[in-house]
Amino acid sequence: MLRFTGLAGVATAFSSTLAACGGPASTNSTGNSAEEITAVVGYGNNQTWDPLQTASAFSMAAILHCYESLVEGDQVSREPYAGLAKELPADVDGTSFKFELRDGAKWHDGQPVTADDVVFTYARALDPTENVLVRTFLASWLKEVRKVDDRTVEFVLIKPFPYVLQRLQTVKIVPKHVFEGKWQDAVSGKVVGSGPYKVVEQAPLSHTRFERFDDYNGPRPAVYKKMLWNSIVEASPRVAKISGAKPAAQIVENIPAANAEQLEKDGRTVEFTDGGNNLWLMFNTAHAPYDNKLVRQALHYAIDSEKMIEVGLKGKGTAGSSFINPKTAASQPAVNDFVYDPDKARDLLRQAGVTSLAVTLSTTNTTLVADCVNVIKEGWDAIGVTTTLDTQDTKALFSKLDGGFDFQVVATTQNAEQFGNDPDLLIRYYYAGSGVAPRYAKWTGPDAQALLGLLDQAASVTDEAERKALTKQALDVLSEQAVVYPVVFTQNGTAWDSKALTGVRAQGYPGINLNQAKPVV
Repeated sequence: MLRFTGLAGVATAFSSTLAACGGPASTNSTGNSAEEITAVVGYGNNQTWDPLQTASAFSMAAILHCYESLVEGDQVSREPYAGLAKELPADVDGTSFKFELRDGAKWHDGQPVTADDVVFTYARALDPTENVLVRTFLASWLKEVRKVDDRTVEFVLIKPFPYVLQRLQTVKIVPKHVFEGKWQDAVSGKVVGSGPYKVVEQAPLSHTRFERFDDYNGPRPAVYKKMLWNSIVEASPRVAKISGAKPAAQIVENIPAANAEQLEKDGRTVEFTDGGNNLWLMFNTAHAPYDNKLVRQALHYAIDSEKMIEVGLKGKGTAGSSFINPKTAASQPAVNDFVYDPDKARDLLRQAGVTSLAVTLSTTNTTLVADCVNVIKEGWDAIGVTTTLDTQDTKALFSKLDGGFDFQVVATTQNAEQFGNDPDLLIRYYYAGSGVAPRYAKWTGPDAQALLGLLDQAASVTDEAERKALTKQALDVLSEQAVVYPVVFTQNGTAWDSKALTGVRAQGYPGINLNQAKPVV
């Protein structure tokens, strides 16, 4: 889902200034060789490419190959390792620590990476007037980043923060000389990083091409000389790319469960992974009766999530019995589990004094949502709630929301695990800063502040058991309020040709990571 839509259409300007290749997604292929790889991502590449702002699945996955953070992390565990930093600090338990930059690190245009670039990046990341997405993950604990010398920076914290090395992974360092005063270039598709691959062509709604950055000297150098990533939102043509005896692509993500068996018969490896990928409901709390938590709870209890998993997800999912996926380590049970109970749903509506409710459910048009929303409508209709589905393109819906669209209820998908997997981040992504709860659901009152207070309190304690107990309180509040809340968590499917490449793993969030991929030769 788009957190920030940007002006993605302008990206066409960059196609002509980069390597001119072209061709529709269905015909694009680098071929299958030891130096070239073709991949397919099931999301659009026409959304913002600003590395401090984007939540686009395609852009974020690509950015992991093109930009670096001071601290990088394993794609699944988030175990930290030094990225642009020469090494990790020995002690990050206090309120001050330093990073020295990796010797010889360069930007894709050949200029050296300096401390000024790091300070420039973090100044924007913390600026409340810019209010970029990553600020949500930093503002409660990070005061500033200072230049010590040309190769060294100092981090000054408001308070000690237990997830600091994981959280720094969310901030990709950008070149000051390229983007100062020119952030619209980044929004529109310009990519100048220090990572192992550089972008050489953008063709919005079609493909993005990469080439190996030969001056990269970091821990995970590029293996492939060229990469082509096709953007294919529709499921059938996406699956076709990895099907058959001679597949056109070597790896494809966002694989529907219904196609797994046939792909395995074709000789593909197919893996489904639990993570933060979820279908959620968002209620407009400025629009009665959705300002009443009992109504919000009622509409959740009216949904048969197990049927949704069986019918819409072909068994590859988990009911949203807590705000964080129950199958992941960060989760704990919540006071409301929202197990299907139509009688309870009717009773909650009676308690709220609501009768003859008619709901317009605004949804996005991705395959996952389309396979699930009819189960929502069926459940609501069954308790006497007249339900109208309003389905549209993801970018179109969120452009309307950005423009102040007075929606009633929204159903779409999102995955905070693109940024990290600690409980503080997974909650703040939706409920802090300019997250969807304050931004679109208009939930900003005393209850919202109390929730953020619980998160701040949890992040301030050093005792893990005490922090877990405070996090449990936050999860209970989320289930009581149900402003933005998951209906089901979906497993993310990835398929690849194990005869062509190795070193890849399925991940529980959208996109792919080829930084450790190797060709089979």
